[in-house]
Amino acid sequence: MANSTGTVQDQVNLVGEGTTFEGTVRAESDVRASGRIVGTLEVEGKTMIAEEGEVEGEIIATNVEIAGQVQGDIRVEERLVLKSTARVDGTIETDRLVVEEGAQFTGECEMGTTLSESKVSSGGEGRERDSVRSERSGAADMGSSEEATEA
Repeated sequence: MANSTGTVQDQVNLVGEGTTFEGTVRAESDVRASGRIVGTLEVEGKTMIAEEGEVEGEIIATNVEIAGQVQGDIRVEERLVLKSTARVDGTIETDRLVVEEGAQFTGECEMGTTLSESKVSSGGEGRERDSVRSERSGAADMGSSEEATEA
């Protein structure tokens, strides 16, 4: 018990296949969902939604890896990975996004700002800045080198 912090960090909380959890899950360590969660997941570690897993609600975590289905808002402080079997319908807010070939996403995505930065900005200023950055990135993709240089 002297090193209880290390134990919590190494722990993985599991919502097993065939299980339905309704409500709010708050965890200081990783969470793996192979079952169904209806509600909110607040995880200070990594959240893993297995291929057979399903979430209807909100996911707030440091890192997230999705192979199953999610319907709702996803807010990730660092990195979100959508595996090839992922099916996501909702709003994504993350610093970094990795999408494997075959993953399906319907909704809106905001990238490039950590959650702590977006909480600090008043009146959504951080979101406006990211929208401009996304528009400039899109212009660069279309071959406009002038705008890419300005960004």
